[in-house]
Amino acid sequence: MYGKEAFSFRENSIVVTIPFERINKVGNKVGKKVGNKKALNSRRQKIILEMRNNPNITTAELHAILGVSETAVEKNISFLKENGYIERVGAKKTGYWRVL
Repeated sequence: MYGKEAFSFRENSIVVTIPFERINKVGNKVGKKVGNKKALNSRRQKIILEMRNNPNITTAELHAILGVSETAVEKNISFLKENGYIERVGAKKTGYWRVL
Protein backbone atom coordinates (compact mmCIF):
# COMPACT_ATOMS: atom_id res chain seq x y z
CA MET A 1 0.00 0.00 0.00
CA TYR A 2 1.27 3.49 -0.84
CA GLY A 3 0.49 6.71 0.99
CA LYS A 4 -0.39 10.15 -0.32
CA GLU A 5 3.29 10.83 -1.04
CA ALA A 6 3.18 8.27 -3.88
CA PHE A 7 0.83 10.52 -5.89
CA SER A 8 1.61 13.87 -7.49
CA PHE A 9 -0.63 15.95 -9.69
CA ARG A 10 0.53 17.96 -12.68
CA GLU A 11 -1.27 20.17 -15.13
CA ASN A 12 -2.52 17.33 -17.35
CA SER A 13 -1.58 14.17 -15.48
CA ILE A 14 -1.35 12.21 -12.28
CA VAL A 15 2.00 10.58 -11.50
CA VAL A 16 2.16 7.53 -9.26
CA THR A 17 5.61 6.88 -7.82
CA ILE A 18 6.32 3.24 -7.07
CA PRO A 19 9.71 2.74 -5.41
CA PHE A 20 12.16 0.40 -7.11
CA GLU A 21 14.56 -1.56 -4.93
CA ARG A 22 17.52 -0.57 -7.15
CA ILE A 23 16.91 3.15 -6.63
CA ASN A 24 16.47 2.79 -2.87
CA LYS A 25 19.72 0.82 -2.53
CA VAL A 26 21.83 3.25 -4.55
CA GLY A 27 22.54 5.61 -1.66
CA ASN A 28 22.55 9.33 -1.07
CA LYS A 29 26.19 10.37 -1.36
CA VAL A 30 27.53 11.48 -4.71
CA GLY A 31 31.06 10.14 -4.28
CA LYS A 32 30.05 6.72 -2.99
CA LYS A 33 30.30 3.81 -5.45
CA VAL A 34 27.77 1.08 -6.09
CA GLY A 35 29.38 -1.64 -8.17
CA ASN A 36 31.06 0.15 -11.09
CA LYS A 37 28.83 3.21 -10.85
CA LYS A 38 28.89 6.28 -8.63
CA ALA A 39 25.92 6.53 -6.27
CA LEU A 40 23.06 8.91 -6.97
CA ASN A 41 21.80 11.79 -4.89
CA SER A 42 18.05 12.41 -4.60
CA ARG A 43 17.96 14.89 -7.52
CA ARG A 44 19.57 12.40 -9.88
CA GLN A 45 17.23 9.67 -8.68
CA LYS A 46 14.29 12.00 -9.42
CA ILE A 47 15.61 12.71 -12.94
CA ILE A 48 15.82 8.96 -13.63
CA LEU A 49 12.30 8.45 -12.28
CA GLU A 50 10.94 11.24 -14.50
CA MET A 51 12.74 9.76 -17.53
CA ARG A 52 11.21 6.36 -16.79
CA ASN A 53 7.76 7.95 -16.59
CA ASN A 54 8.29 10.03 -19.75
CA PRO A 55 11.23 9.07 -22.01
CA ASN A 56 10.53 12.15 -24.17
CA ILE A 57 10.93 14.60 -21.27
CA THR A 58 12.92 17.76 -22.00
CA THR A 59 15.44 19.61 -19.85
CA ALA A 60 12.94 22.50 -19.65
CA GLU A 61 10.30 20.16 -18.22
CA LEU A 62 12.81 18.69 -15.74
CA HIS A 63 13.79 22.23 -14.75
CA ALA A 64 10.13 23.03 -13.97
CA ILE A 65 9.54 19.77 -12.08
CA LEU A 66 12.73 19.90 -10.01
CA GLY A 67 12.77 23.65 -9.40
CA VAL A 68 16.44 24.02 -10.37
CA SER A 69 18.13 25.81 -13.27
CA GLU A 70 18.34 24.20 -16.70
CA THR A 71 22.12 24.29 -16.30
CA ALA A 72 21.85 22.20 -13.12
CA VAL A 73 19.59 19.74 -14.97
CA GLU A 74 22.08 19.51 -17.86
CA LYS A 75 25.01 18.89 -15.48
CA ASN A 76 23.08 16.12 -13.73
CA ILE A 77 22.13 14.55 -17.07
CA SER A 78 25.79 14.65 -18.13
CA PHE A 79 26.75 12.87 -14.90
CA LEU A 80 24.06 10.22 -15.47
CA LYS A 81 25.19 9.64 -19.08
CA GLU A 82 28.91 9.50 -18.17
CA ASN A 83 28.26 6.98 -15.39
CA GLY A 84 26.06 4.68 -17.46
CA TYR A 85 22.66 5.35 -15.90
CA ILE A 86 20.97 6.80 -19.01
CA GLU A 87 21.56 7.25 -22.71
CA ARG A 88 20.03 9.40 -25.40
CA VAL A 89 18.57 7.45 -28.32
CA GLY A 90 18.09 9.39 -31.54
CA ALA A 91 18.34 13.09 -32.26
CA LYS A 92 18.09 15.83 -29.66
CA LYS A 93 14.60 16.92 -30.75
CA THR A 94 13.10 13.64 -31.91
CA GLY A 95 14.93 11.15 -29.67
CA TYR A 96 14.15 9.79 -26.24
CA TRP A 97 15.89 8.84 -22.97
CA ARG A 98 16.69 5.21 -22.20
CA VAL A 99 17.25 4.39 -18.53
CA LEU A 100 19.83 1.62 -18.26
